[in-house]
Amino acid sequence: MQNFTAIKSFVFQYPKTIAVITVTGVGLFGVKKWMAGGVCRSKASLEGKTVLITGGNTGIGKETAVDLARRGARVILACRDMDRANKAAAEVMKRSGNDQVVVRKLDLASLESVRQLAKDVRDNEERLDVLINNAGIMSCPEWKTEDGFEMQFGVNHLGHFLLTNCLLDLLEKSSPSRIVNVSSLAHEKGQIYFDDINLEKKYHPWKSYSQSKLANVLFTRELANNLKGTGVTSYSLHPGVIRTELGRHMWPEMPLWKKVVFTPFMFLIKSPTEGAQTTIYCAVEESLQNESGLYYSDCAPKTAAPQGLDDEAAKKLWDLSAAMVSRT
Repeated sequence: MQNFTAIKSFVFQYPKTIAVITVTGVGLFGVKKWMAGGVCRSKASLEGKTVLITGGNTGIGKETAVDLARRGARVILACRDMDRANKAAAEVMKRSGNDQVVVRKLDLASLESVRQLAKDVRDNEERLDVLINNAGIMSCPEWKTEDGFEMQFGVNHLGHFLLTNCLLDLLEKSSPSRIVNVSSLAHEKGQIYFDDINLEKKYHPWKSYSQSKLANVLFTRELANNLKGTGVTSYSLHPGVIRTELGRHMWPEMPLWKKVVFTPFMFLIKSPTEGAQTTIYCAVEESLQNESGLYYSDCAPKTAAPQGLDDEAAKKLWDLSAAMVSRT
């Protein structure tokens, strides 16, 4: 009773303070809910279907794997670090109650590794219903892939370009099937530097990342053009701003003042589960069956940036990418 009286006295003594705290709390909760974005409401079953997810051992890739495994899919986690991948597979099986989760080696910075994985899948899997090109690297230093390509363009685009093309026959055999490319809002700031695709003249981490994410959007459009009538459909998406490991190369380079300003906002950005929703939506939503080549965010179609709608650039990028991977 004394505690209640003390609280009542405090409220009456500081009504404005209480009001400010209440309004601020409700406002922050509302902003967090808004930042969380859309939720995939589809109840589609994936019993008897096979899904391959690149980078499925962490972040939104792992959360996507959990959801699709719960729907009954056989899930292949294609990952670079096999120790972490095996631990992730065990977690996915435990959380989903589905033991049809397997791990395969994939290093997207090595086109030989990409070809080996594709061969393994073609030789050992009877079908492939959904290919989710999820793995990526962001804002890293000026590194090169095993084949000499700029790292972000090589991993985020070229590796997935080759993997997808190597698996197209199996995807067509399994149709209706889907290809989901995880892009980013960063594509809006990107352009394809056709005359300097590896950014050797002037490298900047964010410039490179934006180029690779625009490449994801253009690749999706050209896939749709090339796969008309096959029963294979393609989708690109922005998952949102998420608390994952993707920014691990950017954070150490960030000035201290920016870290201080940014840290409180970590509370507001999406969790990996929230960030996985649009990927899941593109993989399972029944109403998208006859849609292809479009861009999505928060479980809804969105209009990509003008440079992401350029079919001539999409075709040019396809031809350049095909030439680049064929030289290795």
